[in-house]
Amino acid sequence: MERREDARDWAYRVDPYGFERPEDFDYASYEAFFSRYLVVLTRRAIKWSKLLKGNNSVQKSLKVKRYIRKGIPNEHRALIWMIVSGAQTNMEQNPGYYHRLLEGEKNDKLVEAIKTDMNRTFPDNVKFRKTADPCLQHTLYNVLVAYGHHNKAVGYCQGMNFIAGYLILITKNEEESFWLLDALIGRILPDYYSPAMLGLKTDQEVLGELVKMKVPAVAELMERHGVMWTLVVSRWFICLFIDILPVETVLRIWDCLFYEGSKIIFRVALTLIKQHQAFILEATNFPDICDKFKQITKGTFVTECHSFMQKIFTDPGSLSMATINKLRETCREKLLSQG
Repeated sequence: MERREDARDWAYRVDPYGFERPEDFDYASYEAFFSRYLVVLTRRAIKWSKLLKGNNSVQKSLKVKRYIRKGIPNEHRALIWMIVSGAQTNMEQNPGYYHRLLEGEKNDKLVEAIKTDMNRTFPDNVKFRKTADPCLQHTLYNVLVAYGHHNKAVGYCQGMNFIAGYLILITKNEEESFWLLDALIGRILPDYYSPAMLGLKTDQEVLGELVKMKVPAVAELMERHGVMWTLVVSRWFICLFIDILPVETVLRIWDCLFYEGSKIIFRVALTLIKQHQAFILEATNFPDICDKFKQITKGTFVTECHSFMQKIFTDPGSLSMATINKLRETCREKLLSQG
């Protein structure tokens, strides 16, 4: 009996993806949310099964976009990410390429940088521990080494390890994780991980401009206290909300990111800021503002991933790619002129 209790206790303490729940985890409110969410998941799973009809393929359409916004069931997630991101096509057009990268000559400096980060990647996830069988550290190492040699302009940069780790947890497939990483870094996130990180810096400035337009009181507060956006949101962008928002919420964001592209990141950021505007405006100094930005990524608002995802498409109002690209242009020019 005691062993069964231990097993149940362990199952509670570790989430379905292998992450250990923190000491202060609110089991009661999570269970209340999950029992409601389970109904949604079951309904969505039936709809997705009908959509796929056993042929494992989808075409981009308004219906598919709507379905993705409402969440991809976990059993179909890897497949849909692969198709809608273009990763599947790339993989099929380059058979054996991934394995050739692993068998080829290696850049020692790159390999060393990746090895250094292995134990720092998800220390709270039981599947990435050296004692795990299989240990996902080996898979992660392969994906990052292959990617660093595939995209020499990027090589390896901190943050990529977390993204690749999430991809591995979902796809359970090394080669698919590599091609999805390529879709994110090569196409969806413009120039986030290059040595100069110009794309990342640009998008943080773009968010600042969007906040000026949509939540001006918060923009004014930041300016008054001299808080640069990079101080409070850089990890949102670099890690695509990993370790910032709950796992299930991050996966729902990524569902849309693979289909709709990088503007989803702005929608999420603006929703977090807009929803907590009054709370952020209580801040009276620099450290206070930084602390408020940490607080707004916790609690039931972000745990309730289904209602949160509905909010990101309504709260920020209209947000076209044309607006974002225009802002990117002006922000990039400004950054380049500052040297």
